[in-house]
Amino acid sequence: MPSITTMISSLPSTSAPFQLPTSTPSPTTLAPLTNTNFTTISFTRRKQIHHRTLTIRASSRMIEKETPETHRPDTFLRESDGGSSDQEPGASSVRGRFEKMIRDAQDSVCAAIEAADGGGKFKEDVWSRPGGGGGISRVLQDGAVWEKAGVNVSVVYGVMPPEAYRAANPVNAAENGNFKPEPVPFFAAGISSVLHPKNPFAPTLHFNYRYFETDARKDAPGAPRQWWFGGGTDLTPAYIFDEDVKHFHTVQKNACDKFDPTFYPRFKKWCDDYFYIKHRNERRGLGGIFFDDLNDYDQEMLLSFATECANSVVDAYIPIIERRKDTPFTDQNKAWQQLRRGRYVEFNLVYDRGTTFGLKTGGRIESILVSLPLTARWEYDHQPEEGSEEWKLLDACINPKEWI
Repeated sequence: MPSITTMISSLPSTSAPFQLPTSTPSPTTLAPLTNTNFTTISFTRRKQIHHRTLTIRASSRMIEKETPETHRPDTFLRESDGGSSDQEPGASSVRGRFEKMIRDAQDSVCAAIEAADGGGKFKEDVWSRPGGGGGISRVLQDGAVWEKAGVNVSVVYGVMPPEAYRAANPVNAAENGNFKPEPVPFFAAGISSVLHPKNPFAPTLHFNYRYFETDARKDAPGAPRQWWFGGGTDLTPAYIFDEDVKHFHTVQKNACDKFDPTFYPRFKKWCDDYFYIKHRNERRGLGGIFFDDLNDYDQEMLLSFATECANSVVDAYIPIIERRKDTPFTDQNKAWQQLRRGRYVEFNLVYDRGTTFGLKTGGRIESILVSLPLTARWEYDHQPEEGSEEWKLLDACINPKEWI
């Protein structure tokens, strides 16, 4: 899922190149510029083109440019959302309590990661925007245990173009056949993390929890605000240790069962289906839980559920790292891990909704792509030997299993 923090971690101007229209010139349409006619174009015409280019580029900036900060503010919320300094920031609002939850989770996960590494420290970048919102990006790179560990939080206010709305919420967009091409004001907050260990016997972990609201479009004033929660935690090993995978899934199930016994089987299947690399006919890893566009339960219950899931990350993952981080390995083991990392890259860049949203609305590219590993590998037509440990992992990615 960047996931929605990859979605929202920063939103610059669109990366699509500006193209002049190719139809006949009119008061609102400019003729194409070819090598033969550009040198004869008038100064006035050049000014007109320049003005239109700036207008289109300006209109594609969906939110304000981020500003680096030297310290962490108490809250990134606007004052209208309870972000004033004379009270507990956002104490009564869902927005405020969700921001507090993700920032607390960031602190606890980063502390556990540093403790497991035994020496590595996170580099922290803090950014904000004049109109409200901001984020904290933390990355530990080239540590003793971690090749790359990123834990980001973001709070973003903006206006997203229709194509980004469809990327963020394709179900609603598909159901509304009369969806108009109008910008959609939104609020989004989330935590997103990907943890890539060095040892090939230690699994990669991804987790992501987010809250999203859209306000009425400009062409539909007074329309009701929509909100939903999303997120999940999933495990991507290069080698299978049954006790590790069972432990991980048990923690996910325990968190789900506190709220609804149907959550784990439902969200486990959702996870298996979501992290599917269609062009490879295999899953990215061994799953976990995943949910999105969730708003068909009480809002307070879903806030508590997301909090429970985020707070269970350390218990689900760190015991596995402690068991595997010092396991001896060979060059062959490392090469296989790098091949599986290649699959990770393929999914994130081709299919992940969060990355798609982030790239379409623009953004702080370092935050959007923080999930990618430092190194990965692609070999032509690589096939593990049937019955090998590598083959067992691939088989489990092709044929998802019930681990508990």
